[in-house]
Amino acid sequence: MIRKNIDKLITEALAIEAEEAKQAGAIGFMARALTQATMPHKETPGSEFTRRNGNFTLSMVCPSHVGLPYGSYPRLLLSWLTTEAVRTKSPVLELGPSLSAFMANLDLMPTGGRWGTIHRLRDQMKRLFSATVSCDYADDTKDGADRYLIAKQYRLWWDPKSPSQIPLWKSTVTLYEDFFREIIERPVPIDMRALKALKRSPMALDIYCWLTYRMFYLRKPTEIPWLALQMQFGADYPVTGQGLRDFKKNFLKHLRAVHVLYPQAKVENGEKGLLLKPSKPHVAQTPLPALPHLKNNPVPEPLPLPAMNSLTLQISTYEKAKKAAPGWDVYALEREWREWSADKEPPQNSDAAFIAFCRKKFARVGRP
Repeated sequence: MIRKNIDKLITEALAIEAEEAKQAGAIGFMARALTQATMPHKETPGSEFTRRNGNFTLSMVCPSHVGLPYGSYPRLLLSWLTTEAVRTKSPVLELGPSLSAFMANLDLMPTGGRWGTIHRLRDQMKRLFSATVSCDYADDTKDGADRYLIAKQYRLWWDPKSPSQIPLWKSTVTLYEDFFREIIERPVPIDMRALKALKRSPMALDIYCWLTYRMFYLRKPTEIPWLALQMQFGADYPVTGQGLRDFKKNFLKHLRAVHVLYPQAKVENGEKGLLLKPSKPHVAQTPLPALPHLKNNPVPEPLPLPAMNSLTLQISTYEKAKKAAPGWDVYALEREWREWSADKEPPQNSDAAFIAFCRKKFARVGRP
């Protein structure tokens, strides 16, 4: 099983090396605060969770009847939220026309039942969207703290029993202004293909995002003590000698998987910790879109959707688009059409314009 997983990661790595993330359209982003300290890896009792990284402390609080987010799904969701917020420059995010379409964006296959992916994703969405994140910094001379409520509002109108069905209303999440500001002002660039390849392991996801972030500004070799790494990543291990040894063994196992996908990262098992050496970032730095102007009101007002999202489509249009462009992913075509339409005069009939776009695409290219 281990050999099979490594072989799959090597295949993913070769594909990533063959094409830069920017050229492949695979650049994504992760919230910076959540690369410096991590969420729970597995289900955790109680409604508060705390991790430390030197002078930085991250705490997460959720209503007791909802529970704390844990595992890979909240990490994939956070990367999607951050990437979409950076792309649209809006705190109001549309989650996709159907549950299947949204899950495809996370590289998840819809399966039903109590232990299926649909139930688990919805559960983790409720947990994450209900969370409050606290970031505290304290040393001998200064103290500071930020508090972030993640979601101001969310609406999930999908039918779990019919994941491909397009509901009457769009599912959305509206981010709180402070959290929206944090993730679009200081996002960490990542390669979404690497994130999807590592999605089975929350620790591997954490290591990849953290390593990508550290290599952006690392200027000299730095050795990080294993105990400090355990405080940051090892939520499931007791703070004992044996707990530290177990953590180190598991960390290095997941680090090897990350290194397969990010071979440029120069990391070694040092004398007392993990030795990091200046390395090429996994994703080249790219200029971020200009930030929207937000009013400084006591009660944050959601920003209007950008122009490219103002073109609304009827539910029946998607079925017509499938017939106009057989074999094509109509949701991918919709994104392409919206981007193409962004700098043009809005059409009088959005539905007819989109179907015409699909028909021309099929006539020019044929089946994908």
